[in-house]
Amino acid sequence: MDERLRDLIIRAEEARGFMPADEGLALHRHASEVTVDGPFLEVGSYCGKSALYLGAAAEARGRILYSVDHHRGSEENQPGWEWHEPDLVDPATGLMDTLPFFRQAIHGASLEGTVVAVVGESTAVAASWVTPLALLFIDGGHGSGPAHADYEGWVPHVAPGGILLIHDVFPDPADGGRPPFEIYNRALDSGAFTEVAATGSLRGLQRTGRGT
Repeated sequence: MDERLRDLIIRAEEARGFMPADEGLALHRHASEVTVDGPFLEVGSYCGKSALYLGAAAEARGRILYSVDHHRGSEENQPGWEWHEPDLVDPATGLMDTLPFFRQAIHGASLEGTVVAVVGESTAVAASWVTPLALLFIDGGHGSGPAHADYEGWVPHVAPGGILLIHDVFPDPADGGRPPFEIYNRALDSGAFTEVAATGSLRGLQRTGRGT
C-alpha cells in the first residue's frame, strides 16, 4: 500500500460515521476491482466516511465518485431516533445539516477533484440521470419508501458487469431494519444480479442480466 492510499484509508477509518472498518475496506476493494467503464455513485453520504473509502479507489482508477445526499439526515438521524447526533443540527434552521462535515472530510483528504457532491433528493437526481454506472452503493434512507425508491431510481443505471453494493443488509430482523434486506432480495430475484461477496452487513452484487 503506497503512502497516499494509506493516508486515505486512515482518514476514512477515523472519519465520522457508522460504517465498520472491515465493511469500509470491502467498499474500497470492490471499487478497486471494477472492470467496466463509468463513474461510481453512492446514495447516502452523511459526513463522508464511505466517500473516502470509495474516493480513494476512484482516485487511483481515474474515476469520478458522485456522492448523492440531501444532507438533512435520514429518518433514523432525526431528533428522538437512535442515530441522532445533536451537534449536526444547524441552529439557524433547526434541521440536520451534514454537508459542512462532508465537505471538510473531502477537502481534508484532497479528494475534491475526485468526489463530486450532488446535493438533493435521491429520487429527483435519479429521475434526470442518464450515465451508466460502473459501481452503485446504496446507503440512503433505511425506511421502506426511501430504500425502495433508491433501488428503483438508481439500479437501472448499473452497467452490465457493474457492481451494486447495498449496506445494512440484515437477514435476521433482530439485527436491523428490513428495507435494505428487501432491496437486496429484489436485486437477486430480478435475475439481473449475482451475489459476489458479503462483508458484515455489506452485500456486493454484479449485474449479469437485463432485469431490474
